[in-house]
Amino acid sequence: MSVYEEVKQALQDIVAPELKALQVEIRRLDEKIDSLDGKLSTRMDSLDYKIDALDEKLTTRMDSLKAEITTEIKRLDEKIDIAIQIRERLAAIEGRFEEREKRRTPAKTKK
Repeated sequence: MSVYEEVKQALQDIVAPELKALQVEIRRLDEKIDSLDGKLSTRMDSLDYKIDALDEKLTTRMDSLKAEITTEIKRLDEKIDIAIQIRERLAAIEGRFEEREKRRTPAKTKK
C-alpha cells in the first residue's frame, strides 16, 4: 500500500465515524427543532385564541359602556332641558309678578 493510500485510509478511519456522528447529531437536533416548532405553533395558536376572546369581551364591554353612557347623557340632557324650561317659566312668572307689583305700588302711594 502506498503512503497516499495509507493516509487516505487513516483519514477515513478517523474522520468518517466523526462525520457520521455529526450527521446523526444534526438529524437529532433537526427533529428536536421540529418538535419545539410544533409546540411553539400550538402555544401561539392558543394565545391567538385567548387574545381574540379577550378582544371580543372587551369590545362587548366597551359597547355596553358606550350604550350606558349614551343613555345617561340623554337622561341628563332631558333633565337639563326641563330645568331650563322651568327657569324660563319662573323668569316669566317673576316678570309678570314684578309688573303687577309696579302697577299696585303707584296705586297704593296715591291713597
